[in-house]
Amino acid sequence: MSTFLGMPSAPAARCDCGRCPWFVGAEPAVAIAPLCSGCNSDCAYCGCARSSCTSCPIRCGSRTDIDAWMRDVGGTLEFDDLTVGTPLPSALPAFIPQVDGSSVAELDAVVRWPAYAVGLRRVFSPRTHTLYPRWSNGRTAAEILEVPDTTLTVLSGYGEDPLVEAFWTARHRDDLITRIAALRFGLVLAPNYSIYGNWPRAEHLINMRRSLIAAAEFAAAGVPTVPNLYWYRLEDLRRLADWAIETEPAAVAINVQTVRENANWQTWALPGLSWLAENIPPDLVVILNGLSRRDRIETALGLFGDRLVVISQNPAQYALHGAVMTPEGRQDVHARIPDAFARSVRFMASLLPHGTVTAGGGA
Repeated sequence: MSTFLGMPSAPAARCDCGRCPWFVGAEPAVAIAPLCSGCNSDCAYCGCARSSCTSCPIRCGSRTDIDAWMRDVGGTLEFDDLTVGTPLPSALPAFIPQVDGSSVAELDAVVRWPAYAVGLRRVFSPRTHTLYPRWSNGRTAAEILEVPDTTLTVLSGYGEDPLVEAFWTARHRDDLITRIAALRFGLVLAPNYSIYGNWPRAEHLINMRRSLIAAAEFAAAGVPTVPNLYWYRLEDLRRLADWAIETEPAAVAINVQTVRENANWQTWALPGLSWLAENIPPDLVVILNGLSRRDRIETALGLFGDRLVVISQNPAQYALHGAVMTPEGRQDVHARIPDAFARSVRFMASLLPHGTVTAGGGA
C-alpha cells in the first residue's frame, strides 16, 4: 500500500497538481507514483465549495472524507497489487446473447445456444441492495435460468451507476461475492465504474482501480472472472495494457453498451480499441459487451480477429416486439418471441465466423 506520512495517499485538494502525490511532475518529497499527467480541463466540478461531501457522488481530493475513500480502495491508485488469474471456460461462443433471466428455457428450446448472459440488475436488486430471492435459494445459475448444466452462464456485472455503486458498498457487508460464487456462473464480467469526461481526474483514477479491485475479489473467490477496462487518456490505456501484460488475465472486457452515438464511438471507443489491439498481448481474449451494430462488429473483428467475443441483449429486446436482426437492419416480422430470438442470435453469430474462442485466442 502506498502511503504518505503514515496515511493513505490521497489526490490533492482543489486539484492542486503540485501537491498531488500521483502527479507525474510532483516534487520528490511529495511524489508517490507518477501516474497522472494533471487535472481534467473539462471537469465540471472544479472549484466546488460544497461541504456536503458525503452525499456527493463524485470523488475528488477536496472531499472531507477522501482519506476514507482511499482506505476503501487500498490506499493507492496503482494496479500492481491486483491480479485476476482465473481461467476462462474451455470454449466461449464468439457470440453470447444477454437475456433478462425469464423464460430462458423457452428461448433455448428453439435455438439451443451454448451460452447465455444475464445482467447484474436481474440478480442484484437496486432497491434492497441484495440478491433477489430467486437468486438466493441455493440453486445454481443454470438451474435458475432452467437451461442444461452444460450451458455456460455468464453474469454481466454492468449496470447504471447507482446499481454498481450500491453493489460496491454492499459487497462485503452482505458477503455478496461469496454468494454469487455459490451460484456457479461459468463466467463473471466484473462490474465497471464509470469515467465521464466532465469528472475530476481523481474520480477517473479511483474508478479504474475499483473496477480491477472488483474483478480481483471475484477471482479470489474462485469465480472465473474477466476484468473490465475503462479509460479516459492514453496514459490510462498504457497503464491498463502494462497491467495486462504483467498479470496475464485470461481475457479483458470493455463495456460499450452506452456508446450509442457515432461521435462517442469515433472519439472514445474506436481509438481506444484500436490502441489496445496493437498493444495488449496478441492471445488475450477480448469481450465487448453491448456491441450490436453490424458495421461496429465488423470493425471490432478486424481489430481482434478470432479472439473476439461479443455479448449483446439486442436479440432478446427485438424478440419482445416480434422483430429480428437482419443484414438490412431491424425487421418487424411479428414472429413468436422464441423464433425471433433464435433468428437474431444466429444472424449475430454469423458475423463472427470463428464460432468459438479458446483461452489463447485460437478458434
